[in-house]
Amino acid sequence: MVAVGLGNPGPRYAFTRHNVGFLFLDYLKSKGWKSEKFFEWNRAELDGHEIVLVKPLTYMNLSGVAMPYIMRFFQVNVDDIIVVYDDVSLKLGKIRVRKKGSDGGHNGMKSIIQALGTQEIKRIRIGIGEKPEGTSLVDFVLGEFSKEELEVLQKVFELSRDALVTILNEGIDKAMSVYNSLEVRV
Repeated sequence: MVAVGLGNPGPRYAFTRHNVGFLFLDYLKSKGWKSEKFFEWNRAELDGHEIVLVKPLTYMNLSGVAMPYIMRFFQVNVDDIIVVYDDVSLKLGKIRVRKKGSDGGHNGMKSIIQALGTQEIKRIRIGIGEKPEGTSLVDFVLGEFSKEELEVLQKVFELSRDALVTILNEGIDKAMSVYNSLEVRV
């Protein structure tokens, strides 16, 4: 399994809401990242399963550009990939596991769907909450989490890790039935 976390490279974006995919992968494995042309990668062991962690370095809106390189490098197909990314339509504290679907207005996922030519891509969407009234979407997703939000996010990452382990052990349908109704209390 290859977990592809979405985000934007560089220190300017490191702790922004849009970088939840990168932050989750760092939660799973923070050191020892290796660099390739369009992505960074690492390996982690989850409940006896080796999983490859990948961060596309093509910036969020061009995440799909890296996908053919990732798939060729690791010799995997779309069935072996799960994408992890932020979702403004979910409140902070919730995740959604899906085995397919539209991009839902997320430009990184839109780019991946276009690059792979299918919507049948497994994913874990991590809620970052709705943008506040009077704030632009760009300013919100490129804004940093507050200290309190980061504390909630650590618990959400635990939940997301458990969902990923369930996908590996029991399949995505089981993970969807268990984790889509759970919520970390804020």
